Amino acid sequence: MSVDTGVVRTALYDRHVAAEARIVDFAGYAMPIHYRGIVDEHRRVRETAGMFDVSHMGEFYLSGPSALETLERITTNRAAALVDGRVQYSAMCYESGGFIDDLLVYRLGEEFMLVVNAANKAKDLDWVTSHLLPDTDFRDASDETALIALQGPRSEDVLEAVGGGAFSSLGYYYAARGEVAGRDALVSRTGYTGEDGFEIYCDPDDATAIWDALLDGGAPFDVEPVGLGCRDTLRLEMGYALYGNDIDDTRTPAEAGLMWITKLKKGDFIGRDAIVAKREAGLTERLIGFEIEGRGVPRHGHEIVAGDETVGIVTSGTFSPSLERGIGMGYVAVGTDGPIEIAVRNRRLKAVLVDLPFYKHGSVRRA
Repeated sequence: MSVDTGVVRTALYDRHVAAEARIVDFAGYAMPIHYRGIVDEHRRVRETAGMFDVSHMGEFYLSGPSALETLERITTNRAAALVDGRVQYSAMCYESGGFIDDLLVYRLGEEFMLVVNAANKAKDLDWVTSHLLPDTDFRDASDETALIALQGPRSEDVLEAVGGGAFSSLGYYYAARGEVAGRDALVSRTGYTGEDGFEIYCDPDDATAIWDALLDGGAPFDVEPVGLGCRDTLRLEMGYALYGNDIDDTRTPAEAGLMWITKLKKGDFIGRDAIVAKREAGLTERLIGFEIEGRGVPRHGHEIVAGDETVGIVTSGTFSPSLERGIGMGYVAVGTDGPIEIAVRNRRLKAVLVDLPFYKHGSVRRA
């Protein structure tokens, strides 16, 4: 990582510039939003394979005799269920039950790696370190870790082409250490797109060599670099929550539809009592998905209307390149199940509630 005028440049920054990417300040990092266009890059990931630079994410390590106990206390999922090499989607909550962040937890032998959102990295660092139990060791490896996400139905072919065939046997949400293009790496079969794929953690000094090898070796499979713009459209088609939009410190897993990563029976954890109380009191709103009927694109902040009553707010909205229509998620009053409209400027877009995910034909492997 390098810092220029307050904006952090990842190890792959020069590659993005050379490829004429549109670079923006994202959570304090100079990141590519797109190269040749969000829609084209979105379709590339759905059809063959795309490569994202996601080195802005944070990586924390917990180890020591009390590391597992600490994790069970600060995360909502059951970390004790993790075997070596297993990856788990989880969350951290305040005492109020509101989200601090959603994250991935890796069990790597006797230590655990937490992968947190870039925009929440400083906040998460303070929270985790202030809640460590005695005999828990902590290490922030964010600045010494580069991360490449290889996503799409041809991802396995691309990885095999550069000598990463050993990772082809990885099950969904498993990780292993080995070599990619002759460089040491930690590789997991995870991603944020709904497609089969891998996330490759490596030393920043090795990132460009791996990036270049994937592009060169993967050329027969039409792999190309893609930006964070299509990462957002891909994740929304899958109904994946985005922190700051669909989940935040005012929402709990109960109304966000994330009780499946909230294990109330595992015992006490931070936020548990508030989440239980909210469920027992009865939810007043829930997170839903909707599709626009006809033309129009919903956006974050638009009102959701039923009849003459505003019943909710759009938290994420976009044009879906796969479905070729406007889609979105938002919180609505419990009991809302009929036709809705989205208030956009001086008009209303007719919409219908749909079950998530919007896109149901991804290649993501769940073996």
